Amino acid sequence: MNGFYPLASGSKGNSIAIKSEETLLLVDAGISAKQLRMRMQAVDLDLDQVEGVIVTHEHTDHIASLRYLNQKMRIPIFCNGETAKGIYQALHFIPKCKIFSTGERFSYKDIEVDPFTIPHDTLDPIALRLKVGELQLGICTDLGFVPSLAKKKLQYCDLLYVEANHDPLLVQQSSRPSVYKTRVLGSQGHLSNEAAAEFLAELYHKDLKAVYLAHLSSECNTREKALEKVEGKLRCLRADIPIFIANQDAVSTPFFFAKATDLKTIHAI
Repeated sequence: MNGFYPLASGSKGNSIAIKSEETLLLVDAGISAKQLRMRMQAVDLDLDQVEGVIVTHEHTDHIASLRYLNQKMRIPIFCNGETAKGIYQALHFIPKCKIFSTGERFSYKDIEVDPFTIPHDTLDPIALRLKVGELQLGICTDLGFVPSLAKKKLQYCDLLYVEANHDPLLVQQSSRPSVYKTRVLGSQGHLSNEAAAEFLAELYHKDLKAVYLAHLSSECNTREKALEKVEGKLRCLRADIPIFIANQDAVSTPFFFAKATDLKTIHAI
């Protein structure tokens, strides 16, 4: 069924499937092709039907299976030029890419893609606003802080998939090396729960249908802490919307596009 399917989210790998009336695309492919196939089968999707992978940046947890998908399965990669270079450097193959320019919209069949720049420690990282029919989907993870551009680009989305990576105190208390702590807490690292909550509060509007909290750290965050911060902030706005945690090791609750103007949820897998 047409919809938004978070397949994996976190430092062990990230991927989202988006099925529209005319196509099936992935956003990132940071888990193995075997796992992609299994998780897609769990929600009645077929990896063999994927027509492209939009890559947000070249960190391994976003590109792990790209070589297989691109070379063996002939699935094209949609990315900007700098990310194409990063994929080559990381995976040691020349990817067959459809290159776009960050900041310029493009369309593939019935999905419109608006890639925009965000601050992260890669060559040219992006977040996305996708238009599928009449629905607007915002995907924004792997950023050290929220720039004004991200707030502008993601206004009035129907669904938001936003990073809530860590609790700063848990980062400081963790056994991770100091270089990791500095990176994660820095301006090109990852968003804290509090920053995610502030971001979502600024983006909230009465027609927002659902929120996903993504890329949670397994050591430096908990589902409870992330939900507490975000729910507390949105409660102040009297927001009554479902908030889901995007899972690392299993498919998360999908959202079906029942009609072009109707976004609805099903029970968690």
